[in-house]
Amino acid sequence: MALLTCQGVSLGYDGHEIVRGLNFEVNPGDYLCIVGENGSGKSTLMRTILGLQAPLGGKILTGDGLRQNEIGYLPQQTVVQKDFPASVREVVLSGCQNQMGLSPFYGREQKKRAADAIEKMGLSKLTKRCYRELSGGQQQRVLLARALCATQKLLLLDEPVAGLDPKVTAEMYGLIEQLNKDGVTVIMISHDIAAALQYADHILHVGKDVFFGTRDEYLRSDAGKFFLAQEKGGEA
Repeated sequence: MALLTCQGVSLGYDGHEIVRGLNFEVNPGDYLCIVGENGSGKSTLMRTILGLQAPLGGKILTGDGLRQNEIGYLPQQTVVQKDFPASVREVVLSGCQNQMGLSPFYGREQKKRAADAIEKMGLSKLTKRCYRELSGGQQQRVLLARALCATQKLLLLDEPVAGLDPKVTAEMYGLIEQLNKDGVTVIMISHDIAAALQYADHILHVGKDVFFGTRDEYLRSDAGKFFLAQEKGGEA
């Protein structure tokens, strides 16, 4: 059964439509990359999946027992967030807030979940360090650990390697790939089309032309051929 289903979804702001007719399914274990031109509605789609804004039309349905508070989210970082004055442990623990119910305190289960996420992201030696003192790559690991605290099922990642150097970018992609192999479903927005084609098993292209299918189907599609040609032209 699909974790997430989009049926005829239209997206936009204040009645202004950005994209229409999105139809796709995300199944347990999938690795979906969302690609497309700037302003095509990629981040808007993620916010709509999270319930932060309503679609202009159509439906987004969850299945396989997935609840709204069981979706982990790593948004694009702002300058203010980079300067957040809290410890690594505190930032990661904050990802458990949706699991606490009415309790004002973190319980044993939340603390264990945070500890496991910290270890999985290789952050055990940094738990007491202040978040704003970390490098960009370390901060992204912390935020990924935080997102993991919210879910064992589905991660939404909005440009998780933006601003990172090539070495740290490769390490980050490796961590995300391992999480997917461990059973976490991944939906990731990426401007890095080469990485999207390397790691993802499905591609959603949003924009004037909408495409959803496997990686190989995308490479053969008109949308894929045109977008890849533009990317290569921009690198020349």
